[in-house]
Amino acid sequence: MESTAGGSGNLLAISDLHIAYPENRALVEQMRPETDDDWLLVAGDVAEKVDDIRWALETLAGRFAKVVWAPGNHELWTHPKETLTARGVERYDHLVALCRELGVTTPEDPYPVWEGPGGPAVVAPLFLLYDYSFLPPGCATKDEGLEYAHGTGVVCTDEQVLYPDPYPSRDAWCRARVAETERRLAELPADLPTVLVNHYPLDRHPTDILRYPEFAMWCGTRLTADWHRRFRVEVMVYGHLHIPRTTWLDGVRFEEVSVGYPREWRPRPKPPGRLRRILPMEVEAGDRGVAPGVGRGRGGVR
Repeated sequence: MESTAGGSGNLLAISDLHIAYPENRALVEQMRPETDDDWLLVAGDVAEKVDDIRWALETLAGRFAKVVWAPGNHELWTHPKETLTARGVERYDHLVALCRELGVTTPEDPYPVWEGPGGPAVVAPLFLLYDYSFLPPGCATKDEGLEYAHGTGVVCTDEQVLYPDPYPSRDAWCRARVAETERRLAELPADLPTVLVNHYPLDRHPTDILRYPEFAMWCGTRLTADWHRRFRVEVMVYGHLHIPRTTWLDGVRFEEVSVGYPREWRPRPKPPGRLRRILPMEVEAGDRGVAPGVGRGRGGVR
């Protein structure tokens, strides 16, 4: 754990920047801190190509006092048009090395402590993946769930381009990541609350709003369903669903902070790319449920 003062700034968050879209890249170009002490949490899906990931994180790291990154599924894709052909763990390790070069905190680094307003709190970026345990209704196994999803046509692109090498499957990789992360979180001081940053929600409840419920299989794991209670979580920050909103579970705040695709954010009344304040708490009308103007999520192929 790294002791790092947060000064008098804000702990801010964003995810699902998807800067391959020019409109989203323009949003990143406009992102600025409110104070010199602001930290920025980036909860995955910056881009698919390493050059784009580097540009976005380098741009943000040059503006914010600290940038903390947790990978999404898109960063882990071995895209056919990508110059880097590394797959699975090798690709993830390459991204961790890139972040360290830029001074960006990753899930492999000591967890920093936010000591600014709303703190102190341990900020823990996580890399957990998913294990297909958020099954569609009526399905009892991963195979049944995948068969149902293929029947509806709602299948995550991960099935084609997110490789688990050297693990035999994405769910096996997930279980290994969960075990290692659980060990690290259990070693944290018992008197400090945490801010957990993961691309996927730790509990299934945020996926209840998905337009296509079968997409939940690619949205997390039941293995983390009690982590918000076990690890003294002040705020759970995530993305992936492209449904920015605040929910509460057992008195714990869950913040979905994604930008999403232009076709998703254009119809919304609020301007896109707004950084969500995690600490100190940002209070708005509707913060105990779905944010105003947010309809049911598309939950399609991501």
